[in-house]
Amino acid sequence: MATPDLQGAFARAVLDASAAVPGPLVRNACGTPSRRFGIYRNNVYVSLIDALANRFPFAARLVGDEFFRAMARVYVEIDLPRSPVLLFYGEGFADFVADFPPAAPVPYLADVMRLEWAWHAAYHAADAEPLPLAVLREAAWGASEVRLALHPSLRVVRSPYPIITIWELGTRNGEDEPARLPADGEDALVMRPKLDVEVRRLPEGGATFVLALKEGASLQEAAARAIDDAPAFDLAANLAGLVGSAAVVAVRENLNETFPQ
Repeated sequence: MATPDLQGAFARAVLDASAAVPGPLVRNACGTPSRRFGIYRNNVYVSLIDALANRFPFAARLVGDEFFRAMARVYVEIDLPRSPVLLFYGEGFADFVADFPPAAPVPYLADVMRLEWAWHAAYHAADAEPLPLAVLREAAWGASEVRLALHPSLRVVRSPYPIITIWELGTRNGEDEPARLPADGEDALVMRPKLDVEVRRLPEGGATFVLALKEGASLQEAAARAIDDAPAFDLAANLAGLVGSAAVVAVRENLNETFPQ
């Protein structure tokens, strides 16, 4: 049975291409230990790259499988899994791509990947029942301290690029990239209210408003931030959008009241 020290040395060597084969493996192995260990190490890297390709399928299509896998290999070497559960491995991949010079010709790639990651995270997030419309109507919407708890799967992705248009064309119509893109950026609200993940465009100021609510701001505070960001912000329209998407799961009317867990 392998000792904890050997297990640790083995793990470090597998994930570090420059590391030597652990001594006990060399002593007890036949043939060429470094070559055999190199094959095992490469298989580990391939499995991590495969996990990233499965997590970001549209991004892989945008840049081509060969480029994507080469880019993923570089990422794997600098950001290894921190858990044996790979469900959330790759959370930092989009940030890496944003600063990866060879990806610069596709400037929206990182934000498209952030959208794909938000979809993945929403899919695996906890369930929650939306607050009945009747309860929402009874809430004191005019009170300055009214706060909304939003669905745990809800994510917001902001971008100066039309990432929702790009994503929709690629995932629904089979096109890798539209011939002509809208000039304006798009902010996405990603959520799984029931079984399926939904991606919606947020109106002007909507991203600032929703993110403020997620941080615990009151309706009044969140609306003020949104108006600072977008003077044309429409509170009624944005509230209607949240309610219509089943995003609100609880309401409280004072700072001392806690949301149900």
